[in-house]
Amino acid sequence: MSKVLSAVAWPYANGPRHIGHIAGFGVPSDVFSRYMRMAGHDVLMVSGTDEHGTPILVAADKAGVSAKQLADESNRVIVQDLASLGLSYDLFTRTTTRNHYAVVQEMFTTVHANGYMVEQTTQGAISPSTGRTLPDRYIEGICPICGYAEARGDQCDHCGNQLDATELIKPRSKINGETPQFIETQHFFLDLPALAEALGEWLDAREASGTWRPNVIRFSQNILKDIRPRAMTRDIDWGIPIPLDGWRDDPAKRLYVWFDAVIGYLSASIEWARRTGDPQAWRQWWNNPEALSYYFMGKDNITFHSQIWPAELLAYDGLGDKGGEPGPYGALQLPTEVVSSEFLTMEGKQFSSSRGVVIYVRDVLQRYQPDALRYFISAAGPENQDSDFTWAEFVRRTNGELVAGWGNLVNRTATMIHRGFGQIPAAAKLTAEDLALLASVNEGFDTIGALIERHRQKQALSEAMRVVAEVNKYVTDQAPFKLKADDERERLGTILHVIAQAVSDCTTMLCPFLPHSCNQVHATMGGLGEIAPMPRIEEVDDLDGGESYPIITGDYTATPSWERHAITAGTPISKPSPIFTKLDPSVVDEELARLNPEATSA
Repeated sequence: MSKVLSAVAWPYANGPRHIGHIAGFGVPSDVFSRYMRMAGHDVLMVSGTDEHGTPILVAADKAGVSAKQLADESNRVIVQDLASLGLSYDLFTRTTTRNHYAVVQEMFTTVHANGYMVEQTTQGAISPSTGRTLPDRYIEGICPICGYAEARGDQCDHCGNQLDATELIKPRSKINGETPQFIETQHFFLDLPALAEALGEWLDAREASGTWRPNVIRFSQNILKDIRPRAMTRDIDWGIPIPLDGWRDDPAKRLYVWFDAVIGYLSASIEWARRTGDPQAWRQWWNNPEALSYYFMGKDNITFHSQIWPAELLAYDGLGDKGGEPGPYGALQLPTEVVSSEFLTMEGKQFSSSRGVVIYVRDVLQRYQPDALRYFISAAGPENQDSDFTWAEFVRRTNGELVAGWGNLVNRTATMIHRGFGQIPAAAKLTAEDLALLASVNEGFDTIGALIERHRQKQALSEAMRVVAEVNKYVTDQAPFKLKADDERERLGTILHVIAQAVSDCTTMLCPFLPHSCNQVHATMGGLGEIAPMPRIEEVDDLDGGESYPIITGDYTATPSWERHAITAGTPISKPSPIFTKLDPSVVDEELARLNPEATSA
């Protein structure tokens, strides 16, 4: 058994999240975490809302509220959405806790003491109309290297090179389109060149492991070619104060939101440990060289997880060119793998709230079953290439695969057992066909488990549904519904016992993907309790005297093992209800009508 950290990207708290967000970080991380628990590993799944930075201020101004009020409101919406989706966090918290502030400031202090945080004069961008700092991600222009027209002020997503906003050709504000004004300002920079060799060695070792997705490792190694110091502070009044004399009391200087956000993985782990009553428990995942850590996000965040965060960890550990010693948190372990998904588009276009090309998680969950959304993302999501969400495909997969495939198998199995016996019948002598099916289904545990562990979730779900189809074929071939004579009853009971065992196995294998419905299937087949423990929302007090806030947490110790669990003959089976809701084809037109007409026009 291994200690496994599932470090899940922190959704930004400037509004509700759309399904493109949870396709990148939410569902993939939960499928993996649920499986790894079932496989016997000790999983710590952490995240929270990312609540600092200029985008929060911009959104708050637009809404006519304070940044804190917007963050509070968004945090509660996001918590509710992610819990409703069934994401099994051990702790989902936020970056405005006093615990997080303390951990971030400790990280900065030690990195600075080790010599990797250097003060420099630089050119800062401000908005001429408001005087407010423009973060580099809110500045777009033409890339000076490849000519891409929508390069950002920190990097070009087309060629992957790190940039400075002053290098962009024809820079413009993403907020209002105006040309930014550049002024001299003092900031602390993370000395990435002094960490480049250590970063390169780490990435080379990751490549040699053969586990990283090729696009992620290539992108990560490519950005090392043009590595340069990167600003870790900002001219802004909303964020974490800089913990140094002469800086901490400056109301206009704060730590960069991307410096503090990635530290959230550590601070959330520490908060989780403190809430369990064992304040040092987090060290089993962070100071343990044998522990495994997987970071889940969309591809636009690769830079921060394969360069900035590992560099911060190396600097904290004193492993760069300048040496140094770890701080009180001890030697912190670098990521085992950065698991990045590509982008999900909608009806052929990029998600855009302003242009109406958007569907929020809460809206989907209000109208459709959460597992229908989880299934679509797992089966057709942007695992290793961009993919498109269309309502037509959502309806097709829900009806043709969930309802007609898996749901139909469960319903007719439970119906036949209920009508014929009222309980799971005992099996008599098994035929070659019976044994072949049970063996084939059982093989699915090894095949599907190995695929999930290697983050091949689309292939894993496809294999699980292939097993479902094989069971459905067995039902058709054996035709238990035709066995009505008294002398056929023993054979009927045997077939139904075999099918019930196969359904039980399929339920276990689908559990990471479809936790809500697998709990329903488990109950339908006479099971007690939950086969997929669900998260819960708790209102908690800040551990260090701040305001209360909601968290997502849960007790997942009842998670079943990843293997066949023998069914018990005599288990009562009641008349079943459909597990999945079949969608009327009119759903497609109804949902398209909700979008901005411009978003769906040819």
